[in-house]
Amino acid sequence: MKSPLFLVKDKFGDKAKLVEAVQKLADEDLWVARTNKEKGLGHVSNAKLLRLHGTFTAVKEKFGTRDKLIAAILEIEKRAKDEGYKSRISAYPVPRLFDMYKSLAKRTGKTAEAAPKK
Repeated sequence: MKSPLFLVKDKFGDKAKLVEAVQKLADEDLWVARTNKEKGLGHVSNAKLLRLHGTFTAVKEKFGTRDKLIAAILEIEKRAKDEGYKSRISAYPVPRLFDMYKSLAKRTGKTAEAAPKK
């Protein structure tokens, strides 16, 4: 198994380019701003940045925005009109929502696209 540092150097060159790629994907449509303003994404581990990049890429390709991902979750659970539940899961970050979607899709028998392998 390859180390996260090796994967970062292999795919992106260095950590700064990976941070830039994650920030490019993490626009208003996908990102819930929960990072420390003083530290930013530069202090996040390589493994977590790689997971974020993979998750954001998969969500962007399959759904486009967080709102469409939330709508897909509500439709699978047959709770499309439940505004309280929708507002509660709207506060969840994208990786948690995508994991929720994958597990619900697996449970109901729908096909879910998994995040890219490391």
